[in-house]
Amino acid sequence: MKYLIVGLGNIGAEYKNTRHNIGFDIADQLVHELKGEFKVDKLASVAKVKYKGRNLVVIKPTTYMNLSGKAVKYWLEKEKIPVRKLLVLVDDIALETGVLRLKTKGGDAGHNGLTDIIIKLNTTSFPRLRFGIGNDFPRGYQSDYVLGKWSNKDIDLLLPRVDNAVEMIKSFVSIGPGLTMTNFNNK
Repeated sequence: MKYLIVGLGNIGAEYKNTRHNIGFDIADQLVHELKGEFKVDKLASVAKVKYKGRNLVVIKPTTYMNLSGKAVKYWLEKEKIPVRKLLVLVDDIALETGVLRLKTKGGDAGHNGLTDIIIKLNTTSFPRLRFGIGNDFPRGYQSDYVLGKWSNKDIDLLLPRVDNAVEMIKSFVSIGPGLTMTNFNNK
């Protein structure tokens, strides 16, 4: 039982602790909890960890957000992991800050990282864990908002929600998406 867990984000110090990098933050916390370590490899930083007999290949693409699909496709093929055992960790402006939703398929919702993954995999049917970042920005300033740093108010909310996201990933790989959605979505 092998899974590919993909945290979406942008590499570089200027993107650290930004809303758009919440996927990286969740991946970091998962790997830390499972006593793993990231190493730079082809198209991504990669950590291989185990949870309840499952092998998790956790990646943070180094391709920048808009080309995330290249890394996802490469690692799915390299590790021989079926798309149904892929889980993409992604920020979502359509959800209030800290709201978590697991979906097994769907469109890109205007997210460039998801757009590229959908194009490269030629499917919208792959699981994704959406982490709400809110949409408190003036019209025309979406890019500035998603690439902006978390506010102090948000940070207090953020840490326990990242822990919840990690629990959702563990649930996804151990009991599957259906029960995970029942147990966690809208809670």
